[in-house]
Amino acid sequence: MPADAPDLRYPVGRFSYTATAPDPARRAGFIDDIAQLPQRLRKAVQGLDDARLDTPYRPGGWTVRQVVHHVPDSHMNAYVRFKLALTEDTPRIKPYDEAKWAELRDGRTGPLAPSLAILDGLHDRWTVLLRSMTPTDFERTLEHPENGVMTLDRMLALYAWHSRHHLAHITELARREGW
Repeated sequence: MPADAPDLRYPVGRFSYTATAPDPARRAGFIDDIAQLPQRLRKAVQGLDDARLDTPYRPGGWTVRQVVHHVPDSHMNAYVRFKLALTEDTPRIKPYDEAKWAELRDGRTGPLAPSLAILDGLHDRWTVLLRSMTPTDFERTLEHPENGVMTLDRMLALYAWHSRHHLAHITELARREGW
């Protein structure tokens, strides 16, 4: 890839988190990113036929369909992780092989409607939970076997980024292809 070529893997940039003093406005913006994702994702794939849904967002990358199915898979895990961290002391969470999940038949060929419906309900509940959390709640932690101990503030920032990241995979592909 030429030095000045955009990195199609990270259309919104790589995740970056600086543990600064919690900023309620920043936190509210992250929650809004999560709350708005189902509507934004639905709009991004509206009217796409199977050929477009089965187009990789980059060479060697997942198809649009796989990206759409990945998001609720990932966010279900995130929601459970938040609840574990809110109800247990620094629980050690179990990672999953997202690449293998994306290759399962439901992720490769399944219709989008079930995943979009899951995302609607999941994000409704997750947003209620996030908006009910106190600053002290966001300081609670979980332990990821690969990433170490993480605060829920960091997790919030990560999944807001994750929402924008995968949405941009689809919207940037559509822009490049003139869809």
